[in-house]
Amino acid sequence: MSTASKLPRISVVIPAYNCDRYVAQAVESVLHQTYSSVEIIVIDDGSQDNTRQVLQPYSAQIRYVYQDNQGVSVARNHGIHLAQGEFVAFLDADDVFLRDKLAAQLAVFEANPKLGIVHSGWRRINQQGETLMDVQPWEMVPELNLESWLRWKPFGTMGTLMFRRNWLEEVGGFEPGLTHAEDVDLILRLALKGCEAEWLRQSTVCYRQHDQNTMRDGISQAKSINWVLERFLSREDIPLEIRLIEKWVRYSTLVWSSWYLYYTGFSPEMVQYLQKSWHHSPYLAVETVMNWMESFTQYSMNLGDDFDADKLSEIPEWKMLMEWVVEKMFQPHQNH
Repeated sequence: MSTASKLPRISVVIPAYNCDRYVAQAVESVLHQTYSSVEIIVIDDGSQDNTRQVLQPYSAQIRYVYQDNQGVSVARNHGIHLAQGEFVAFLDADDVFLRDKLAAQLAVFEANPKLGIVHSGWRRINQQGETLMDVQPWEMVPELNLESWLRWKPFGTMGTLMFRRNWLEEVGGFEPGLTHAEDVDLILRLALKGCEAEWLRQSTVCYRQHDQNTMRDGISQAKSINWVLERFLSREDIPLEIRLIEKWVRYSTLVWSSWYLYYTGFSPEMVQYLQKSWHHSPYLAVETVMNWMESFTQYSMNLGDDFDADKLSEIPEWKMLMEWVVEKMFQPHQNH
């Protein structure tokens, strides 16, 4: 890693909260990168397990900072504040970087000095670290700009991204109060400021799926992403081309939320969000239902999963939703 006589080129920030089972693997994955001008900053966000003890053997190779529990956004901001590198990457404590992640993303930055973000794919692994599949979101979203971030939400895990640090500082880092959709909020604010982003078309991080994984909290995620969107669209500096698709963006965000709720096991809440989306739909009634299915299929593909439309159509909540749709179709003054 970097020496005291020379500033590191890249800062890797690892927020950790009660993750003593995996955090050493996260640190090891940074220590074994093919690129070496790196500092590792671990922000322990008030862990009550053995995180501190697990990291003790790495004390000479990392900067360990303990703070009272304030949430992942505050922890990451703390890391940004301490970072010395020109570039910043984030790694969740239960994930691991692939070996050439930093070198490969740095090469994209160096090829285009205007870039503020380099995004990438990710590899899904199980609790034991065994590969499940690689996710390649650029196949569905080939270009990264404000419109595509809003329309298709090609977000993965924070570990897929690398940032130029001055851009993070310019927008003030993460929204401190957010514990879900904080990545969406950050990216939208960066894109609005003109921060350019580009794909590195390869996986750079292993995202670990396990029972405690916070990405599984579908209800909080759905509420947060819609709150983030409404706050974003309330800004006065939204460009005209985004205003023109504002209704579609609201609709697609509600449909994405519905899919995520279904994906994480919250079918009744899925119905509520699809009903909300109905009132923003740019489509006729039958087309709206078809689009729900098509969107669920695409969002599942973005995560590398197959979507079973027949299975969805057989659940009681979906059947009740279809009855609701039929009622709406025959109500007067409906635009669908």
